[in-house]
Amino acid sequence: MAAEAAGGSELVKVVVLLAAGVVAVPIFKRIGLGSVLGYLAAGLAIGPFGLGFFADPQAILHVAELGVVMFLFIIGLEMRPSHLWSLRREIFGLGTAQIALCSAAMTGVGLLFGFPPVVAFIGAMGFVLTSTAIVMQILGERGDLALPRGQRIVSILLFEDLLIVPLLALVALMAPPEPGAAAAAAHSRWADVGIAMASLAALLAAGIWLLNPMFRVLAAAKAREVMTAAALLVVLGAALLMQVGGLSMAMGAFLAGVLLSESSFRHQLEADVEPFRGILLGLFFLSVGMSLNLTVVAANWPLIVGGVFALMLVKALCIYIVARLLKSCHTEALDRAVLMAQGGEFAFVLFSAAVNARLIQAEIGANLTAIVVLSMVLTPVAIIVLRRLSPKTALSLEGVDEPNGLSGSVLLIGFGRFGQVVSQSLLARGVEVAIIDTDVEMIESARSFGFKVYYGDGTRLDVLHASGAATAQLIAICIDDRAAATSTAQLIRHEFPQARVLARSFDREHALELVHAGVDLQVRETFESAMRFGEAALIELGVSADDAAEVVADIRRRDAERFELELVDGVRAGVSLLYGNMQQTPLIAPKPRQHDPAEAEEHVPGISA
Repeated sequence: MAAEAAGGSELVKVVVLLAAGVVAVPIFKRIGLGSVLGYLAAGLAIGPFGLGFFADPQAILHVAELGVVMFLFIIGLEMRPSHLWSLRREIFGLGTAQIALCSAAMTGVGLLFGFPPVVAFIGAMGFVLTSTAIVMQILGERGDLALPRGQRIVSILLFEDLLIVPLLALVALMAPPEPGAAAAAAHSRWADVGIAMASLAALLAAGIWLLNPMFRVLAAAKAREVMTAAALLVVLGAALLMQVGGLSMAMGAFLAGVLLSESSFRHQLEADVEPFRGILLGLFFLSVGMSLNLTVVAANWPLIVGGVFALMLVKALCIYIVARLLKSCHTEALDRAVLMAQGGEFAFVLFSAAVNARLIQAEIGANLTAIVVLSMVLTPVAIIVLRRLSPKTALSLEGVDEPNGLSGSVLLIGFGRFGQVVSQSLLARGVEVAIIDTDVEMIESARSFGFKVYYGDGTRLDVLHASGAATAQLIAICIDDRAAATSTAQLIRHEFPQARVLARSFDREHALELVHAGVDLQVRETFESAMRFGEAALIELGVSADDAAEVVADIRRRDAERFELELVDGVRAGVSLLYGNMQQTPLIAPKPRQHDPAEAEEHVPGISA
């Protein structure tokens, strides 16, 4: 009975943890505060200083750190060795500059607060180590991980994760030895270095020669659950190996991910690990919220509150200065400064090691830990405040050209996926095309593939004139905005009657709007692909190609008839629908030879549909 009662008690704790996250996170996201703050608040509510469901949050924190480990493994899967090598300047250059300035400045803050030099240095170095979990989660929610600004932040985080290793070694070197144990301590330190190097070598060897053959064997067995177990084995095994060597578990998982990034099993591994990563990372944030010792905060609140704001302000200022010195714009530098202004989970490890080594007192260690936890709690709040207080800045057009006196047979408005595919046929036939779009990042990306795309809003008459609409034979509206597409079509039809107007429509209702706006041709973006897909499906099921084409033609005819019935009076004469036989004079005289579609791809490399 006692065993059953104990088991029931543990089950209650599991249910409470799940319920806290399930209730708090949607509420906080709904009110715009983000999932991280929701987890932290839920942890505080159910922890020892809230409802008291948990008395030892550190025990949960040790398990929940596996969420950070799995997060780093997934990041590693995305970081191919060549890509990682391309970030070497950001990792070692930007990372070194930021850490050097921040550690020096925050050590000075510690001295001003009256701490001895050793304590001030350890406190500063612990606060330098940014929370990988919080920053990665926020970057992921914002969709910034793959962007250049996100990659720079990831590079700094990787360098900081590497830094925990020499910091722990430095704590061991600074620790006062036991009387008469100096020789043994020196021998132990050299032994620790040897074990760390051996663990790292073992992980690299396993990643290069063992993991891929193992996954090939498991894949041949076709046991889905075994593949999932193997993915967890790789992550946890790499973490354990690094922990045995005295290194960072998260760094071990990251290296394992990098070693598997070129593997054909990469996507399967990511899918297997992702659910565990999400649950454990949420558990990590819950346990951080539980770890906020309100008793310590209440007893030393002037020191802790002052330390939180002083360290966060100084760290943010140093990060901003380094970012600006290394040519980041004001907006990116400010965002990075606020996002990385907190201490991180590795600070707990560093402070614990310092207390065990008798470099700092236990009470001071508790105060420093409270400062770090509070900084982690305040980071999502600071980001929200920054977002709401920051004025909406004008769009930066640095390095982007605006249209001025353009000319061409075709004006293409919108160079997203739809517009890119449309351009292939035109460019393959040598048609002179002027292209405008309002997405600066897409314009810069297109430039890297050799395309000249100008920044311009097709709903503005002056932009259309500057883009050559007055002399264009054809204007193609390919923008991914329903309202803007309709207003652009109306403006073009009224101001540039010489041009034939083709437009991308989103659905049947939008197609009717465009017809009323006077377009010569509208194409529903999903209709054509769905018709081709249905025809191919019939052929795959054994229907002859002629019969399948006849079925599709009949569907097209009936759809066109229904469409015409839905048109109201006032549609201008001569409007052409996509769904009939269009007897129109071609704008460009066809060349005598049949053009190979593959050649179109060669004219526009790297542009995807």
